[in-house]
Amino acid sequence: MKRVSVIIPAYNEAARIGDTVSAAFRIPEVTEVIVIDDASTDRTGDLARKAGARVIRLLRNSGKGAALNRGVQAAAGEVIVLLDADLGESAQEARNFILPVLSGEVDMAVARFPSPKTKGGFGLVRTLAGRGIRFFTGLDMKAPLSGQRALSRETLSAVLPFAGGYGVEVALTIKAARRGFRIAEIPLPMRHRETGRNISGFLHRGRQFRDVLLTLGRFFLEYRGAGRVAGR
Repeated sequence: MKRVSVIIPAYNEAARIGDTVSAAFRIPEVTEVIVIDDASTDRTGDLARKAGARVIRLLRNSGKGAALNRGVQAAAGEVIVLLDADLGESAQEARNFILPVLSGEVDMAVARFPSPKTKGGFGLVRTLAGRGIRFFTGLDMKAPLSGQRALSRETLSAVLPFAGGYGVEVALTIKAARRGFRIAEIPLPMRHRETGRNISGFLHRGRQFRDVLLTLGRFFLEYRGAGRVAGR
């Protein structure tokens, strides 16, 4: 039986991390849950540990990509699952995208969330990410920014290290697709904390846009000289 490691990067997620870890452990195939506490200033690490997770604390806030890179170093599973810390009870739905990877049907499975209940941004980051992935790979991803993913160990080894900041998912998809791995999106009733049309929400999406743009720029520089852009 293949082992399944769940990795959860977390920064100041005390409100939901306990529920997220507990829900992940309710997935029968999961053998370990690792929470990377990205120098939180609240009780994120303590609550994750209380829920049964192995907690690795970073001494300074390093961002999602760095947290994930640290997490995969500690993971023992043949299948690696990446989950956001704020999924709460809906983290249990991850089983539906873990199973296709366990069976060998796909190499990487991505959860596609329902439409948000409240309006957030204007879709600029999602559009940029989707068009960038399509430009480099030809793939039409409906959820290009989804952080809920399951990968085979072979796929993971081929795409490391993870990109910095919020460019993680875009870079992961492009690398996996360019190397010929099979990718599938699976619609699931998962939910996380939604950012609204307020100052904090716009600042968050601004950081996302910056990181995704920088990530795509690096891919453009890398592939331009080699003539490896999809369809060119």
